[in-house]
Amino acid sequence: MTSGPTVRRLGAVDLVTDGDVVLLRQVGREAGGLLGLDGQDQVRLATALSEVGREVVGGEGGRAVLEVGGSSTAPELVVRVSGRPARRDARGDVTGVAAAQRLVDGVDVAAEVDGTRVVVLRKVLPDARALSPARLDDVRASLSRPRAADALDELRVQNTELVRALEALAAREQDLVRANEELEETNRGVMAMYSQLSDELEETNSGVVALYAELDERGRQLAAANDAKTRFLRSVSHELRAPVNSILGLASLLADGTLDEDQRIQVGYLDSSARALLGMVNELLDLARAESGRQHVHRARVDLAVLLADLEGTVRPLLRPGVGMRLDVPSGVELHTDAELLGRVLRNLLTNAAKFTDAGSVDVAVAVPEDGVVVVTVRDTGIGIPAEHLDTVFEEFFQVPNRLQPSAKGTGLGLPYARRVAEALGGSLDVASVVGEGSTFTLTLERTTAPTLGRVLVVDDDDAARAVVRGLLAPSAAEVVEARDGAEALDVLAAGAADVVLMDVRMPGVDGVTALHALRSDARWGTLPVVLMSTLDEPPVTDVPFVAKAALDADGLTEVLARAAGTRVEP
Repeated sequence: MTSGPTVRRLGAVDLVTDGDVVLLRQVGREAGGLLGLDGQDQVRLATALSEVGREVVGGEGGRAVLEVGGSSTAPELVVRVSGRPARRDARGDVTGVAAAQRLVDGVDVAAEVDGTRVVVLRKVLPDARALSPARLDDVRASLSRPRAADALDELRVQNTELVRALEALAAREQDLVRANEELEETNRGVMAMYSQLSDELEETNSGVVALYAELDERGRQLAAANDAKTRFLRSVSHELRAPVNSILGLASLLADGTLDEDQRIQVGYLDSSARALLGMVNELLDLARAESGRQHVHRARVDLAVLLADLEGTVRPLLRPGVGMRLDVPSGVELHTDAELLGRVLRNLLTNAAKFTDAGSVDVAVAVPEDGVVVVTVRDTGIGIPAEHLDTVFEEFFQVPNRLQPSAKGTGLGLPYARRVAEALGGSLDVASVVGEGSTFTLTLERTTAPTLGRVLVVDDDDAARAVVRGLLAPSAAEVVEARDGAEALDVLAAGAADVVLMDVRMPGVDGVTALHALRSDARWGTLPVVLMSTLDEPPVTDVPFVAKAALDADGLTEVLARAAGTRVEP
């Protein structure tokens, strides 16, 4: 059980006349000095006691009792002044109490039933260790000695204290003057430094602006160089295809002719070499198309289990002796994506794993997390990829040096192409590997379903083509309206609005491009979404969505139209 704070009485002063107030002031100042308060705190305590005492004397008189209270670690000098005060300020607060609250550490006011008020003033004492019982006895004895309430002596003491306070204020004022002078000097230095920093910052900013301008110019040069490289690859690929196909044709003719055994073997070598060259040319062309952003994505519903099963059949013969292949694919996992492009990415990953795995297995797993994506992992137990080459394997023409390189033919274009196609499909391709343990390629794709369209205007001069498109759009379009050329399309739009227009490029009369310009120049249809289609492989207008007629399918066509119309694709 913990006991409450110990209260030890030091003395008391009866408050009847003004002289008693002077006496209380003397006793309070002396008590504070004996208990360790410094000079300023002694003056504050004495002034607070005199202010409260005046109120009591001005009334019916009272009594002040001095005590030591508080805890053993935080002792306080406590003065209880009781009596009936006479004066209050306009707010009803006792004036002496209001003054005392600004001078001591705590003031409490309590009222008795008979109207007597008790004001408790508290002043924290600085040193608890000095308050031994013997010390308190000495203080009590000193305060109990007889003394005269000499107002003149007290005035002299107050004047002395005032002179000391004025001297302290004067010294503090001099210190403030010196501090202000030092501050002004510091401010001048700061302003000079600020000016210097501003000049240096302005010079640095000028350099940064020049650097950004140089970087922009370098960026334009790099973009131009990259475009030139892409054009070069496409041009070279196209130019090489014709002679390579000619070589293949000639080799086929020679193989059908009369040849001896050595000649037949040589023609076989010629044919295989030409086919390898043609494969490289096709890879270059595919990479150039992917880099240029012109990789056409024809989306349709793709059953991932069926696609991987087909790929397993084509890749299994490429496995080295003793290497197994396992598929872990849940049934019913469907994607709304380009089956051909996705197949190229997965075939590339599987053939790569087969090339560089000479023991163990190649495992394919499909997972469908709850965040609306499908994750396909191709894990092998092959030779692995060093950590310093994990990023460079996605660079064109780079091949990791390894012991299986002589037997694993390649161009170094497969993985760069696979990553770019994965990004074109709205996904990502990453790799993790440990040398000697194998590699894991992770393909992440968004799992989306086909969107729903509103009113679609189909413009084509071919009746059969319109019928095909109408059938493809039937499950997803709210309504399909038709026109035979650009002029009729404008008439149809004038009669009723459409959400999106699918228009053939080559039409008699007003063709698709001319009709497109007419729509763009008319305020009524200036923002109407338009998708062009043609038997050509390349779009005639680069800023308008394009689909090739040869690749039309329901989901892919619906996807293109929905994106053009701004329709949200539900996950």
